[in-house]
Amino acid sequence: MRIFKTRLKISLYTRFMIAITFILIFLVGSILFLIERREVRTIFEESKSRGVLRARYIASLNLESLTFWDAGGIKSNIEREIDDSLIYVVIYDKFRSPYVFSDLIRDKEDIKCCSRLPENVSEEMSAAGRRDFRLDGKTVPIIEIEVPVFAEGTPDYWGSVKVGLSLEENRKEIRRTRLMLILIGCGGFLLGLIGAVVLAKRITGPLQKLVDGTVRISKGDFTQTISAGSRDEIGDLARSFNEMTRDLLETRRRMEDANLKLIQAEKLASIGRISASIAHEIRNPLTSVKLNIQKLMQNEQLDEEEKEHLSISQEGIGQIEKFIKELLNFTRVSDLNPERFSVVQIVEESLKMMRNSFQEKRIVLEKNFAADLPAVVVDGDKIRQVFLNILRNAVEAVEEGGKIGLALSRVKENGVAKIKVRISDDGCGIPEKDWENIFEPFYTTKPSGFGLGLSNARKIVEQHRGSIRVTKTKGKGTTFEVRIPCEVET
Repeated sequence: MRIFKTRLKISLYTRFMIAITFILIFLVGSILFLIERREVRTIFEESKSRGVLRARYIASLNLESLTFWDAGGIKSNIEREIDDSLIYVVIYDKFRSPYVFSDLIRDKEDIKCCSRLPENVSEEMSAAGRRDFRLDGKTVPIIEIEVPVFAEGTPDYWGSVKVGLSLEENRKEIRRTRLMLILIGCGGFLLGLIGAVVLAKRITGPLQKLVDGTVRISKGDFTQTISAGSRDEIGDLARSFNEMTRDLLETRRRMEDANLKLIQAEKLASIGRISASIAHEIRNPLTSVKLNIQKLMQNEQLDEEEKEHLSISQEGIGQIEKFIKELLNFTRVSDLNPERFSVVQIVEESLKMMRNSFQEKRIVLEKNFAADLPAVVVDGDKIRQVFLNILRNAVEAVEEGGKIGLALSRVKENGVAKIKVRISDDGCGIPEKDWENIFEPFYTTKPSGFGLGLSNARKIVEQHRGSIRVTKTKGKGTTFEVRIPCEVET
């Protein structure tokens, strides 16, 4: 039989609070214990000092009567001194025998019988001790103080005075002190506990965010960041975590780009194989059909309707040949012939080739070229083909009298200087959901066309280590942005 043992999971915050609570209890308890002991000792010493002063006062008050052995005078004096704090008084003679004592202890031999002073006694000496005294049916704590009595100006020992002082007020004061210490301790404990809660939140809060962030990262969310406001180890950990997530996000982006390029390469390879098969299986028979139609067109016996049908067939064959040509051009991996060019020169040449199309639709061209643009090292013919493809699409998209904008500027991307070519139009536009698809082979939004123009443009731009994308445009229309690395003059 298998026995499963489940370990109770205790969070770091709970463990921290338990540890802090025990530490606070120990520290506050120890401090209160030490303070209480010191306060009790201080109160006792104060009681002892008051008792010594009281006993010496009674000794000085009865010194003359004691000298003349006036027991009646002494008795009268000590009875007048008896009050709530002074419970009893005992006067001893020089032989340390009880000579006079207050009435309250007449039958208490254990109190009046014995002196507390040692044999060899000096004038400044005193003796003290604590005991319990039964008074009015209850036990009262007593402190006994005994001082010697010497004749004034002589070293002769005449006896001693022992007083019993009640410690009831002292005990009440001790209770008040203990209560105050308990209240102070509870307040200190609560303040410490609040501080511990704040500190625990400050420490475990970012750690919990780190845990949540790692969980989200494990689920594929690399956009998770943690605020790193503190300048301590927790802040360093949060900043390291954010840097790690950025690196992971960048790595995933690169992997996705690599996967897309791999998929694109696989598509191109497939298209290449299909294109070779098409060129072999269709082109030769198609050429024969084309030649036969041309010969039939030269026959003077054909009427106009028959010639028109043959002309339509020729146009269809021309469309097929154009498709095969574009397909072969797209799949063919041609080497670049890079040379040093000015982007302005390539753009102007492209505009010249599109001049007739602009004039037919009365298109307004708006140019904004930055000054002192650096040169680029590119295959001029291929880059010109990219611009022509985008310009043709723009011409087809705009209505008569529309606008096409062309802007050139210099930008810096990931530490690399590039020339940004921005071509925009105010035509019908492309839905945002189709922005990425328009660069895929055979994808087109036009009623006619093969969907290879923009795919070929992207392939050419990426061969030059550049990028091409569609960006948002204010109002209607479409904007293409091409970025090409450029030479930087030092």
